[in-house]
Amino acid sequence: MFENVIGNKQIKDTLEKAISQNKTSHSYLFIGIQGIGKKMLAIEFAKMLLCINDIKPCNKCKSCIEFDTNNNPDFSYIEPDGNSIKIEQIRDLQKKIQEKPIISERKIYIINDADLMTQEAQNCLLKTLEEPPEFATIILIGANETAFLPTIKSRCTILHFNKIDNEDIKKYLLENYNINNISENMLEVFQGSIGKALKLKDKQEEYQKIELIVQQIKQNDLVDLINKSEILYQSKEEIEELLEYLNIILLRKAKQEYLYTNCIKIVENTKKRLKQNANYDMSIDNMLFNIWEEMN
Repeated sequence: MFENVIGNKQIKDTLEKAISQNKTSHSYLFIGIQGIGKKMLAIEFAKMLLCINDIKPCNKCKSCIEFDTNNNPDFSYIEPDGNSIKIEQIRDLQKKIQEKPIISERKIYIINDADLMTQEAQNCLLKTLEEPPEFATIILIGANETAFLPTIKSRCTILHFNKIDNEDIKKYLLENYNINNISENMLEVFQGSIGKALKLKDKQEEYQKIELIVQQIKQNDLVDLINKSEILYQSKEEIEELLEYLNIILLRKAKQEYLYTNCIKIVENTKKRLKQNANYDMSIDNMLFNIWEEMN
C-alpha cells in the first residue's frame, strides 16, 4: 500500500492498519507543508476505502477502474473556488453526501487546501462532521493548522506530515529524472518538499550561476560581478526564487564569516524594493554594488 508516496511511513502504517482492521474514521485532517504528498496519500487512501475487493486497491474492480478514470460516483474532490472554499461548495457537499453510495459501500470526500475555507464554510461543514452518514469519510488537507476552527479539529483524526528526508528526495530525483548532482543549497530550497523539488528541478543551471556569483564576490571587481550576474537581470519573473536562493547561500557563508550577514540584509531590502515596484535593473544594480562594497 502507498508505494507511490515517499516518506511519512508512520502515517502510512496508521492508515493501512485502519483499513485492515476496518476502523477508519469518518473525518481526517492531513496537515503539513505543501508538496510532501498529503494529497497523493489522501487519493490513494480514498481509492483503497472504495475498493470492493479484499486486497486493496485491487485495481480491477468497478470501483478502482472508475476511480482511475475520474468517474467514480462515490468519490468527490473539492478545491478552492478562486482564493477560498466557499459556503456554497460545502452546502453542495452536504446535499450529495446524504445520497447512498452507488458502487462501493462508502462515499469519500477530499477537500484540498481546506485551510482556505471561509469561516462560514467551516461552520457549515461542522454540522456534517458532527453527524456524518455512516458510509461517509471526509478528508481535509491543509498546510496551516491554525486556520481551522477548534471545533473542526476536535472532530477529525489529525495526522501531521513530516518533511521528506533529503536522501529520499535525492533518490527520487535520481530514479525518476536521472538527476544526481543536487547541491546542499538546492536541498535547503526544497525544504523537505517533493513538490518544490519537482517544480525547481529544471533550474539547476540558474542556481549554479547564483552560487558562482557568491563564490566570486571577493575575486571580481564590480564590473566583472555585474557582468557575471546576468542571470539576475534576465530572470524578472523568477527573481523572488533566485533571491531566496541567494540568501540561502549567503546564510551558509555567514556561519563562517560575519560579513555575509549584512549581505543577507541587502538582499532582503532588494526584495522589498521590488515588491514596491522599484525600477528592476536599478534595484539589482544597487544590490550588487552594496554586496560588493560590503565584501571588499
